[in-house]
Amino acid sequence: MRIGVPKEIKNHEYRVGLTPDSVREFVSHGHEVVVETGAGVGIGSPDAAYAAAGAGIAADAAAVFEAAGMIVKVKEPQASERRMLTPRHTLFTYLHLAPDPEQTRDLVESGATCIAYETVTDPRGGLPLLAPMSQVAGRLSIQAGAWALEKAHGGQGMLLGGVPGVEAAKVVVIGGGVVGENAIMMALGMAADVTVLDRNVDVLGTLARRFGPALNTVYAHKASIERYVLDADMVVGAVLIPGAEAPKLVTREMVAAMRPGSVLVDVAIDQGGCFATSKPTTHADPIYVVDDVVHYCVANMPGAVPKTSTLALNNVTLPYALALADRGAKEALLGSPHFMNGLNVIGGKVTCKAVAESLGHAYVPPETALRDSGSGSRQSRHQRTGD
Repeated sequence: MRIGVPKEIKNHEYRVGLTPDSVREFVSHGHEVVVETGAGVGIGSPDAAYAAAGAGIAADAAAVFEAAGMIVKVKEPQASERRMLTPRHTLFTYLHLAPDPEQTRDLVESGATCIAYETVTDPRGGLPLLAPMSQVAGRLSIQAGAWALEKAHGGQGMLLGGVPGVEAAKVVVIGGGVVGENAIMMALGMAADVTVLDRNVDVLGTLARRFGPALNTVYAHKASIERYVLDADMVVGAVLIPGAEAPKLVTREMVAAMRPGSVLVDVAIDQGGCFATSKPTTHADPIYVVDDVVHYCVANMPGAVPKTSTLALNNVTLPYALALADRGAKEALLGSPHFMNGLNVIGGKVTCKAVAESLGHAYVPPETALRDSGSGSRQSRHQRTGD
């Protein structure tokens, strides 16, 4: 198969779908890889490093999409990229379709096979291809929030950990999953006063055992969320419903009642955000203010540390990407129910139930849609030089 790696074009996105080391793995399996020129510059990997690993270098994204049957990216395809997708393509990347009707419509119309990193599962119910970016985003959320608390950026002018004789900032983390756990670790490491809210008492117990009495664990319901949010200096939104739009747990009224100069960091913004006042921002213009509360809602937070993020992402995506290339999408997906959960769109059909329900599309079970489609089958094995 011929695999294509375009340069990411989302605002301030420097990650790349494959590292040179990953390219070398594909080549060793007998595949061809085409990388857009400059795709790896953001992680310190120039074209020469990709060429040395066995990749061909394409002049632009159009050449990559034209040459390749499988496209490996990091972020969701932008409008110009979606126009280049055809039914012969298999797209493997983060999609986050539930809050994005335009992208979903374009992918449906393309006829392509679209597999989302964020909905692939593992036998324990985890999200193995989302986890490393959740770790990065959770840790960055505290760095970003601490920066936003500075007076020059609209915050109260608080140091997160205080100093002897001056109280630390109160940090509230809503959601105790991977993002939340990593945010807690960073916030406690910076000596903040940290509370986590979650509706799963087993999650709260696990966090309590890991972090001990330094962490305040609270069961999340409307009253407790309101009470702790209104008393917080920083709130990190870390709630995820796989494939679906994030629930709005902090209302507009709560935001209006927060202390002026408080900070909201919405790590769930890729899935629509969990604060009623959230809207996506970029690394070029990361914050805005509503009711004197600073909002940090960057939709690709891990893109700020592309080297760490790309290496961590490739560590988990590479085996899946190789399976798609070696076996074809149909055989690889039908062979694993957990990988099958990553299939969001194929042949004009929406195959992720959460996405279909969020956007009003008809839902087709992925097994049904995949068996009805010829896309991504083992035909790719004998078209390695031309797909």
